[in-house]
Amino acid sequence: MNNIEKYKSMEKILREIEDLKNSETAVIKKIGQIETENMNLNVENLDKSLNDIYDGVYQNLQHVEDLQTSFTETVADFKAKNNITDEMLLEIRE
Repeated sequence: MNNIEKYKSMEKILREIEDLKNSETAVIKKIGQIETENMNLNVENLDKSLNDIYDGVYQNLQHVEDLQTSFTETVADFKAKNNITDEMLLEIRE
């Protein structure tokens, strides 16, 4: 695999990490919706379980965001180190 192919794979991974981040965010929003519905019902064990789930998902989101930041830097360093230009990438994409 040459450096351009490696870079393209890295870009794909970054997009997948972004998708993962969006999925975790969607789960957090869904938990919020369920919690709102439960305000009317006031089911105690549901509230406790949702809080536990929220804590885990929020921690996962933090890990994904940290990974995204770190890997974004890795990709930028790889691009710079290997002198990969946007023009080179445009030529390949066309």
